Order: sequence, then structure tokens, then C-alpha cells
Amino acid sequence: MSKLPTLKDLVDSWLQADQNEDTRADIQTLWEEGNTAELERRLRNRIDFGTAGLRGRMEAGFSRMNDLIIIQTSQGLCEYINTQVQNAKSRGVVVGHDHRYNSERWAGLTAAVFLQKGFKVYLHRGLVHTPLVPFTVRQKRAAAGVMITASHNPKQDNGYKVYWGNAVQIIAPHDIGISSAIMSKLDIELSSPWSIASKRAFEHPQSLDVTDEMYEAYFRILKGLTAPISPNSTITFVTTPMHGVGNKPVLQALQNMGLSLQRIVVVHEQQDPDPEFPTVPFPNPEEHGALTLAMRKADEVGAAYVLAQDPDADRFSAAQRTSAGWHQFSGDQLGSLLASRILNKYKENGKSIDRLAMVASTVSSKMIESMAKAEGFNFVECLTGFKYIGNVASRLSEDGYDVPFGYEEAIGFMVENGIRDKDGVSATVAFVELVTQLETRGSSAFQYLEELYERYGYFETNNSYFICRDPPTIDAIFARLRQYSSVYPGSSNNSFRSPAGATYPATIASLRVHSVRDLTSEYGFDSTRPPHFQPDLPLSGGHMITFRAGSLEHDNVEVVLTIRTSGTEPKIKYYLEGKGSDRTFIARILQKVVAEIRNDWMEATKNNLQEP
Repeated sequence: MSKLPTLKDLVDSWLQADQNEDTRADIQTLWEEGNTAELERRLRNRIDFGTAGLRGRMEAGFSRMNDLIIIQTSQGLCEYINTQVQNAKSRGVVVGHDHRYNSERWAGLTAAVFLQKGFKVYLHRGLVHTPLVPFTVRQKRAAAGVMITASHNPKQDNGYKVYWGNAVQIIAPHDIGISSAIMSKLDIELSSPWSIASKRAFEHPQSLDVTDEMYEAYFRILKGLTAPISPNSTITFVTTPMHGVGNKPVLQALQNMGLSLQRIVVVHEQQDPDPEFPTVPFPNPEEHGALTLAMRKADEVGAAYVLAQDPDADRFSAAQRTSAGWHQFSGDQLGSLLASRILNKYKENGKSIDRLAMVASTVSSKMIESMAKAEGFNFVECLTGFKYIGNVASRLSEDGYDVPFGYEEAIGFMVENGIRDKDGVSATVAFVELVTQLETRGSSAFQYLEELYERYGYFETNNSYFICRDPPTIDAIFARLRQYSSVYPGSSNNSFRSPAGATYPATIASLRVHSVRDLTSEYGFDSTRPPHFQPDLPLSGGHMITFRAGSLEHDNVEVVLTIRTSGTEPKIKYYLEGKGSDRTFIARILQKVVAEIRNDWMEATKNNLQEP
């Protein structure tokens, strides 16, 4: 067993490798001040490279985001791509960046590593929204792509997102292979000082600027997928990029579909890229209060809708003025609206419905599942994240299906844009097309959603989380859920016993559990798939259990509950949805389910769990 390095060993290793004067000085100062606790946090563990790439706080240390980590990661990624992809150097890689602190510098450093190894690099100039990177990978048939962004994280963070040659975020085993390659290539190989190497990357003859070309192709595709807006439309929209990079591409895309600039009002305080995010501490359109400025502006100008993209413009949210005030659509509601838009287009064009397929994450609403059963198209669910949605969509396409739509409840939508990733710009355009068409028949998005409820059933979601900073407590909570009959009085009638010996709750909030699916590694179980009960979805490294419950005595109500751990935050998340015709009863049942999750399943008070 190898001996753990001392803290001084770690400090010396950092100071020897780091060429950035600011981050070197930071570690040196902490050492001189004797701040061993902070040094341990910064240096003892290395930031993990996973399917989401890297994302973390920008500061010195092996566990943080900084020049050294970017270069080492790029060296490992370069090595892995070169061994895994035929003609990788000539196919090249795509690199882009957003407006956050260090983003341009790190895009340059990433490109410099690949250029030094003889790769062609499509290095985007200026700020680009995240979807342009996978779009370019696909258009140029590049070997891979890297986007420097932390999406909607707080201003202190940045990230390193990797796309494979299929223009989809990486999944296993690539994440493991890249991580291993990084650890084998820790010695810095850049021949120039880092600050110079980053700048020279933009001037290198093998560093190709195709930014304008790619945006022209991107907008051309979007324009071809939407009908021109009627000149008689009177709807005014307020839009906000949340201090991010989305303003220019959104305005361009909306104008291309015929929307007059007089009908588009941008929130002035949030229209320019600003890494400080001065008006929103958490620049995520889903956060409570994030759209307050936009709604206020909409009230001032009499706008009917608010449109919002997160800072790297790969997510989309919307709100509508109603007689009861502003209604901010949930990700699931937007997903249902956009899926119906696709379905209607298919019908209008006379296409064969049986070759249509849509994809959603397993924690998203089951409304599209109901829509698919009623209409006859193919619906597939997958694990959470567009790395899975995109790859499932690609496989379906290979099998002969047309897959123009996929989504996850966290306001991520893949809408006919030529890539297999979420895109806030194409989602914005699709939503605007939908509501302007609804306007011609005297309807609106909110009213149309009600029509969909009448047609496919009423769905209501209640998603939230518990905060737990003690991993052993989280493990104990899930262990208890897998031995429920032995720890909870009255649950001895449990009918869900896995081959591994786990027994799961049989009831919740007076509803009978009909099925259980456990996608956790070592516990893989799906009660609906005898005789071996193996799930048809990949297993997850974190805990993830889904329960379906219902009652014939109460309006045929159905409830789907997924409880899972977060891979990036100290949270136990739950995704809860009820379906039925009695809205009052559904709301009451969901409240009871949440209470039972909190008090009995999580034992929140006993386990010192916090709630938002």
C-alpha cells in the first residue's frame, strides 16, 4: 500500500508544476500562513473528471478549476482521443468558450495543448453559446469538442464540457478512459509560457476560425424548421439571457423567423454578458425570483410572454401573463407543449407516426408517455442528463426512427436543431412559433396546456430535495429503504423483494406501490421484468430508486416517485408526479406523499436533513 503524500509534498508538487503567478502565490500564502485545513481541501483530492467533464470553483489547488488542471486535463483528453479515434489529428477538435472569468484563457490553453500535438483545432472566436460546439463537431465531423462553461452555476465556478465525435456529451466508458489518460499525463508538456501559449493558440495556422460559418449554418437550419410568423401577430415578448451569451443568437433567430424587433424587448439590466451576474446570485431561470426583472419589464411594456435562457444558452424557460398573474411554466409543462408541437407538425405533413420517436429522462413527466400511447409514436425514457438523451436519440435514429425532440425536466430541450444536445435558442424559437400559431385561433400556451390535460390526463409535479452533507447518512437512508419491511411497522406485506434480498416499501400515502425500479449499482432491480428482474436502463453509481403507485378507489390516481442522490451536490433529490382528473385530490395526495417521504422515508428530523 503506497504511503499518502504529506501536505508539504502536495504543496511542493503544486508550486513545482504551476506557472500561473496568481495561483502559485495563493498556495504559497496559505502555506506561509499555516492554513493547513484550506490546503488540505485544495490539494488532497483531485477534481473528478466524469461524464459531465469538470466543473468547480476557480482557484488554486488540485481540487479546483485553474490553468494547471485545464492543461493536464487537455493533455489526457488529447492522448485518449488520439488512441481511440482514427485520423483524430486531421479530423480535429472543436473548442469554444462563454463569458465567465478565465473562459477565453482556458479555451486558448486547451487549444494550445492539441495544437502542439499536431491536431487541427476549430477554435471559436468570441463568445458562443454551448450548443454551437456540438453543432460544429457534427458539421465538421470533428473527433471531439470542448466547451469552457459552467452553465448556470454561481459566478465563482467554471467548467470543461467534453463532446465525443457523435456530437453528444461523453458517457462511459469514455469518462473512465479519459480520467485514466489524464492521470498518466500530469507532467506539463506545453513548450511556451502559459499566458503566451493561450494567446498564440488563436493565431496558429492550424487554429481555424469557423465561427461565422457555423452560426450561418445553424441559423439556416433553425429558419428551415419554423414557419414564418404571421405579420398580423400582436404578441410582444420580453427576453433575458441572464447576463449570459444568449442575447445575440436569440435575437438573430427570432428575427430570421419574421418577428419584428418592436415585438422583442430585452431586459436591459441582463442583456450583456457579465461574469459577475450582478442581478441574480444563481443565474438559473428555474430559481425562485430569477425572472422577476423580466416579469417587471413585461408588465411595463404589456408583453404577454417572458422568454429566458440560462447563461450559456443551452436551457430555456418561459412565463405567460394570465388572468391570475404570471405563470412560469415548469420544465415538464414546456416539454409537453413542445412535444405536442412536434406531433402536430408530423400530422400536418402526413408523416408516418410509427416512425416518430421522442426521448425524456426517467425523472421527467410521464405526460409524453401518455401522449405516445394515445397517438401511436415511440417514447423512450433514459437516465437523467443529455449525455443519455442524446445517445439514446442517436441509437433510435440508427434504427430508422425520426427523433426530433427530447427533454429533461431541468428545462433542457433538444428541438430539431441538427444536434443531440439541449439548446435554449432552438427551444426559444420553437416556443415562439407555437404561441404565435395558437394566437391565430385565439388561444395561448397556458390554454393549450389545459387542452393537453383534457386529452391526455392531468399531470402535476412536486420536485424538491433534502440537503445532507454526510455521505454515510445518505447511504443509511437508502439502505433503510431497501430493508423497509424489517424497519417500518405495517409494511410486512411488502411484495417487492429483489434477487439481492432488498425489500422496498409497498405503500405510500395510502397508495399501493405497483412497481419498483432500483438503478443503483449492485442493487439493479425492476419488479416489472421477471424472471431475472434486470432493469433495461444502465445502472448508476449513485442511489436512484423509482416507485409507481396508484389507487383504483380514488379517481384512478397514479403517482411516480424517483429518489436519487446528486453527483455534484450534497442533496437527496425527489421527483414526484401525480396523474388523474381531480386536480384538488392530486394536489392533496402529492402533499401527503411529500410528508411521508420527509417524516418516514427520510426521517428528516432524526437525520438533520435541511430543506430549501
